[in-house]
Amino acid sequence: MAFVSTASVAAIAAKQVTDDLGDGVQIEGQPAPRSNGTKAPSLSAYKGGFNMLVVGTDNDPDQSAEFGERDATLNDVNILLHVSADHTNATAVSIPRDLVTPIPACKKTDGSGTASAMAAQPINTSFSDGGLNCVTQTVQGLTGLDIQYSAAVSFNGVIEMSNAIGGVPVCVAQPIEDPYTGLDLPAGTSTLQGDEALAFLRTRHGVGDGSDLGRISSQQVFLSSLLRTVKSNDTLTSPTTLYKLARAAASNMQLSESLNDIGTMVQMGRALQDLPLSQVNFVQYPGTTGGTGVYEGKVQPTTYLADRLFAKIKADQSFSLGEDSTGIGSEANAAPSAAASSSAAAAAPSAPASSPAAAAPSSPAAAAPTASATPETIDGLEGQSADQQTCSKAFGY
Repeated sequence: MAFVSTASVAAIAAKQVTDDLGDGVQIEGQPAPRSNGTKAPSLSAYKGGFNMLVVGTDNDPDQSAEFGERDATLNDVNILLHVSADHTNATAVSIPRDLVTPIPACKKTDGSGTASAMAAQPINTSFSDGGLNCVTQTVQGLTGLDIQYSAAVSFNGVIEMSNAIGGVPVCVAQPIEDPYTGLDLPAGTSTLQGDEALAFLRTRHGVGDGSDLGRISSQQVFLSSLLRTVKSNDTLTSPTTLYKLARAAASNMQLSESLNDIGTMVQMGRALQDLPLSQVNFVQYPGTTGGTGVYEGKVQPTTYLADRLFAKIKADQSFSLGEDSTGIGSEANAAPSAAASSSAAAAAPSAPASSPAAAAPSSPAAAAPTASATPETIDGLEGQSADQQTCSKAFGY
């Protein structure tokens, strides 16, 4: 009876999330399982691991008036996630919104034709040209990687998903005050959720040097803590929390047709569940400010470093970061709290070798390890691993 009841609840929950999903966004080159009645491809179908693009937009018809009104919607946050084929390592690359790059010709979202290709524009203009599909095509051209899954999240989506997991503990080295976002945090660790979590992720004037590059390294403080929190509180194995998170995502995100599938979401959750925190890198797409010409006031790609980074990702090989690699908006936390230490310890994989999860990989693709015993270090690349305890630096420090 208990099994039948549990199965019934799960079926109802799956139906509600499916209803929330709506129609997926068509992305050129990505599979569209719902259009022809077929199931979504398994993650293991992609040799060399899978890639997912997560885009944070700065405009939403339903957003609070406090976030302001804009003439166009821009992709202010662009994170490309690569998970290795054997699910032993992952890399999340944050691409600065002001990074200048070619933008291909893209179909307009209103169906009125095609936006012309541009040779050198900030990447955050690509969403206004052709929505999620155009951002995906632009990032594929920039990185040379095939992207199998794409998603765009609104301001409200960030709020609801942070609420669903009960907040994220974030360390700041000095008090942060940002009148532009309304953020006001004391030095030390605060648990952020809702509007405050969004304000922290949005703040640029309050951290580092006030630039988008400083904001990225500050965001990585949040993202690494988010992953530690999710793994330590069993979010990925708790049906109740997963349901809340799935509904928050489904209701506040645009998902590509390839991702717009419950089964695919479950597979991704399982792939992330056993990732060692030390093997998850959050890095910034290499770039500098202070350039001239088309790069004046924007971010110029550091090509040689980007080539090394994406060669590793394309080959599905893990890598490590050099010493003092945190960016201008963050610093190492020399004395992490006891709670943070226990959180990191709890997040480490703990399944015994005899458990079913650890006994054998679930697919041929997962059977071939890709991580080397001593990963190559990419010096000059800015970022941190998920197990590193870091703090955001206030503006001017």
